[in-house]
Parts: sequence; structure tokens; C-alpha cells
Amino acid sequence: MRGKVALARQLGQGVSVIAASLGLRFVWRMDKKYFQDKNVLVTGGGRGIGRAVALRLASEGANVAVNFVSRQDEAELTATEIETFGVKSVPLQGDVSVVQEARRLATETRKALGPIDILVHSAGICVNEPVDEVTWDIWKRTFAVNVHGTFHMIYAVKDEMIERGFGRIVTLASIAGLRPRPLMPHYAASKAAVISMTQSFSEAWASHNVRINCIAPGLVDTEMARSLPTESWEQCIVGTPMGRVGEAEEIANLARFLVSEESSFMTGQTLAASGGRVLLP
Repeated sequence: MRGKVALARQLGQGVSVIAASLGLRFVWRMDKKYFQDKNVLVTGGGRGIGRAVALRLASEGANVAVNFVSRQDEAELTATEIETFGVKSVPLQGDVSVVQEARRLATETRKALGPIDILVHSAGICVNEPVDEVTWDIWKRTFAVNVHGTFHMIYAVKDEMIERGFGRIVTLASIAGLRPRPLMPHYAASKAAVISMTQSFSEAWASHNVRINCIAPGLVDTEMARSLPTESWEQCIVGTPMGRVGEAEEIANLARFLVSEESSFMTGQTLAASGGRVLLP
């Protein structure tokens, strides 16, 4: 903690320190409007990782559309918080698994904010079912949201990004897509598909200055993760070399890096943020 306090002092004026659980402190630079005049669409932006990403980018000047499916109050609260940074925000209802709704989300974002520069696709579901109890309906719904939803949202924004010669897209997978998950084969398979999709699209559109990268988090302290059985939650922590769960703000910081020019020579990459549970070559 002493080092983090020293960092805050070193940055001086224009920082926002976000207190999280476990005594962690996240220092966000506020003195430079890095994303000023950039328009961002964050799916699943009303809570969890999506909310943290929306606030992170807004803190540096981005206008942000906050997508939600059913929890309107949370999305409106997030949009209100975003506006305190002096930027524009709009909450938008829509189910990304439905292609018409995904297209409408993009259209309404453009009407409210302008051309879409950045898409952070955070919407997803995880139904905790043992392998012997996974039904075809659960499998189809998981793929509809996690895989088809990713496709729908990327295709809802990619044409304008290609035409304008600028686009930044971040998809959210999971380390479940990088290693066997016998207890959640439906979820693991869907996230592996997101990683593969990200790689293929990134190569297809790299020449148009459209960069697409993926984040594969480990266990992060969100409502979705908290739905795990207590035993599974504890086992995940024990199996994490850093000995703790991640915070949504930590994933948001990584998303910020991927949509910034600090990652200007990166596309098609999957970055694991898992406290050491998965080590990529």
C-alpha cells in the first residue's frame, strides 16, 4: 500500500483514487483528456466489469453509451456518474443476442453521441451447471449471448470503423476459454469461440486501422462471479498464485490500455488477467 500512496503523491494534481476491496487503490489520471471527443459503446455497462470500463474511459474524456438488458436503474446510475466527468452518456436497453437489437444499439449510440470509435463488448452470461446437467437450452442460450452477441455487436460497428479508418474493439472472454472446464463446458466453449473470433476479425481488418483485442479475466469480484458456489469460489482463490480475486477496475485498466495508442502495435491478442492462474507463452 505504501508504494501505491507514493504513486498517488507522485502524480500530484488531477488524479482519482478508487478504493476497492482488500485495501487496493487504483490511480486514474485525470489531468489529460486522452479520450476527449471519442465515442464509446460498452455492452453490459451497467454493472461489473462493463461499468468499471465505462467509468474508466469517461474519466479521461470519452462519451459513453451504457448498454443494459433488464437492470435499467443500474445503467441510469452509471450514466449519471459518467456525466459527472463532464462528458455525455446515455443508457440503452438491448439484448445483444438479437441481431436487430444489436444494430439498434449501434444506431442509437450514433444518434446520441456520434460515430462510434470504440466498442467494449462486456455483455455475457454464465450459467453454473455441472457437465451432466447442462441442457441443450442452456447451451443455446450461452452461445446466443456470449458468441452470437459478440458477432452481432462487432458487425454492428465494423463497417463505419473500416470506412473511417479508425476503430478499437475489446472483447471479454475468460480464462475458461484457455483451459479445460469440465464443470462448465458450455461457458468455456463460448469463451474459446470469442477468443478465436477476435483473432480472425483482427487479421481481416488490421489494414483499416481497426484493432481488436481480447481480455481473458480470471475470477473477478462481480455479481456474476459471486453466483458461484462457495466451495468453487474458495477453490479458485486457492488456485490463484496471487491468492486473491481480481477487481473490476483492474480489468478496466487493461481495457483502457487496449483501446489507447499505448497498445498501437497490438491486435488479435488475448491478455490473461488472472492473478497467475493461466500463464500464456
